[in-house]
Amino acid sequence: MTSLALGLVLAAAVCHALWNLLMKRAGDGLGGNLVFVWLFVLCSTTLWAPAAAIDTAIQRPHIGWAAVLFMAGSGLLHLGYFVLLQRGYRAGDLSVVYPLARGTGPILAMIGAIVILGERPGPLAIVGGVAIALGIFGLGRGKPTPAAVAYAVATGGFIAVYTLWDKHGVDQLGVAPILYFWSGDLLRTLVLAAVCLPRRREAQAVFAAHRGAILGVAVLAPLAYILVLFALVFTPASYIAPAREVSIAFATALGVFLLGEGHARRRIACALVIVGGVVALALG
Repeated sequence: MTSLALGLVLAAAVCHALWNLLMKRAGDGLGGNLVFVWLFVLCSTTLWAPAAAIDTAIQRPHIGWAAVLFMAGSGLLHLGYFVLLQRGYRAGDLSVVYPLARGTGPILAMIGAIVILGERPGPLAIVGGVAIALGIFGLGRGKPTPAAVAYAVATGGFIAVYTLWDKHGVDQLGVAPILYFWSGDLLRTLVLAAVCLPRRREAQAVFAAHRGAILGVAVLAPLAYILVLFALVFTPASYIAPAREVSIAFATALGVFLLGEGHARRRIACALVIVGGVVALALG
């Protein structure tokens, strides 16, 4: 993995941990409400439209039917991911749901990249991926509810699938990352509108109560993934998927120091294992 790819992934990790913190805090008061998801994807679609338009005008991409299919599929996969993650935060703590979801995803993605895409990461990279997974699952230890575990593991499955799906979309089909993600946001907005538009009064109340969190997620969630998509253009998915999980170190610090979730020593130790795994992955 190049230093540029690693830098993109680390920046994405910070953004990812921050928007999950915002979603968790808002979700505690909303009970995993779909209206919150719709509001932040609606704001995201609006806020990122100029960037998508400028990027498209500059690159003038040729979008064939295969690219349209992959952009639509990505939109639906990410919709499932957001909904399951929000439900997971209703059922469990940030320091439980986040590690389990992020730990399941990259391991499945790395296996899929090897089996489906024919990628061949080196031995040190594989050791790094395993170390990251062990550290993440160590952070998730405790007594989570069955619902929290189920939602987290299901979320991890979506992470694995959309990582491989989107790798093909931006790499093999050559769709620009900003346009790729924005088109998915547009699709998610339209799909959720069918459910949420009849609940306009509720949506107004949710936006008034959680305006900061909604706008924060609308900016940070796309930014985090767009950075990853740029890295995927020139870096194998089997390297990117596990390296992204350094975000768990940032999320752990946020959970320990901001949310008071405790177990600081164990969680910091596991975070250091993850950092060591990222170093091994980068060197491999």
